[in-house]
Amino acid sequence: MPAQNAVPPFAHRCRVYYEDTDAGGIVYYVNYLKFMERARTERLRALGFSQSELVGENLLFVVHSTQARYLAPARLDDELEVTAHVVELNRASLRFMQQVRRASDNALLCEGQFLVACVRADSLKPRGIPQALRAAFANDPSSLSGE
Repeated sequence: MPAQNAVPPFAHRCRVYYEDTDAGGIVYYVNYLKFMERARTERLRALGFSQSELVGENLLFVVHSTQARYLAPARLDDELEVTAHVVELNRASLRFMQQVRRASDNALLCEGQFLVACVRADSLKPRGIPQALRAAFANDPSSLSGE
């Protein structure tokens, strides 16, 4: 189901630390994926769901596939704004569109798409997204416009 509204997506702010950079002081490419993972986790938290609670309910979200495009470098001490916008909500998966921007000038540094599958924690077999979580995403104006 595609998103159909213009409400800004959820955004999480973070800072680039020394450990995130390579020898040249530029963010190492794989760390953008970590920043995006944190934004997805904070998106769940903002909707009232924590990863630890979900594991207790025998539920995990795992990345099935990803695409990333790197446009400009982030550097040591940059403040970043990382969005997590749900553009597709299926029975057992979510598709996120994400962007990493430098907060000081809103420059787009990296953008990606993530298909995240819902699985049972004990067997890693697919399972449906619980209704309460589906409803939270479906009713969130910064994600989907509803079903």
